[in-house]
Amino acid sequence: MNHQKVRLPPGLYFVATPIGTARDITLRALDVLASADVIAAEDTRSLRHLMEIHAVPLDGRRVLAYHDHSGEDARRKLLDALADGRSVAYASEAGMPLISDPGYDLSRAAHEAGHLVTVAPGASAVLTALTLAGLPTDAFFFAGFLPNASGARRARLEELRSVPGTLVFYESPKRVAASLADMAETLGAERPAAICRELTKRFEEVRRGGLQELADSVANDRIKGEIVLVIDRARSEAVNDSDLEGDLRAALKEHSVKDAADLVSQSHGVPRRRVYQLALTLTKT
Repeated sequence: MNHQKVRLPPGLYFVATPIGTARDITLRALDVLASADVIAAEDTRSLRHLMEIHAVPLDGRRVLAYHDHSGEDARRKLLDALADGRSVAYASEAGMPLISDPGYDLSRAAHEAGHLVTVAPGASAVLTALTLAGLPTDAFFFAGFLPNASGARRARLEELRSVPGTLVFYESPKRVAASLADMAETLGAERPAAICRELTKRFEEVRRGGLQELADSVANDRIKGEIVLVIDRARSEAVNDSDLEGDLRAALKEHSVKDAADLVSQSHGVPRRRVYQLALTLTKT
């Protein structure tokens, strides 16, 4: 399909690209790519390939690289083009720009300079995963990527534990097993969740279950591809610290802190981290 050029007012146009299947791009996005005076991309090779698939000609235009490591010079070139009254299209490698992808500094600078900033919206791994996970979607919190180190990851999860909405994370296949294990311990072993993998691609897969069940399922299974983790919101816990304290005191008479925390957390169905911290407090008093 050939796309006719349309007149684009001067400004910055963020363009959503497919997260997997190449046909998941909007007609408006193709029109913007065909018509913009200047084209920039997080990954120039993948955008050129996408344009070739959809027969969008470059007509002599270069595709400029703009990513996390481009620096001020690359951003200045795009801002200079805007200042010259040209239209600039920017696309991330996959999905919506700025969603755990580059573009925020460019967007802010263009806004501050008074330029038009708009978007040709489209595919998003966050929204696709929410649709497929089978968990509540009326309120959700996208937390991007968690820290690499287990201690920092658990601390971040503790901050998010009581968020009154479904939690959504991006994760690397190399870290997904460790992350799910930390999630099970920090958020609760039985907390419902879903692993959404290779969305819109040939080997798309969604695994649903409790966090510990999912952690066990990937512990010895080297899964590949792009992964989104979706976790149900926190539910009100009927048990309070005084209830836990009584059971912990009894368990600590015969068990180590670790084993006592395991027993009490399982019996009450509350996150082990919460019980373990309380057990540590009790042993110091």
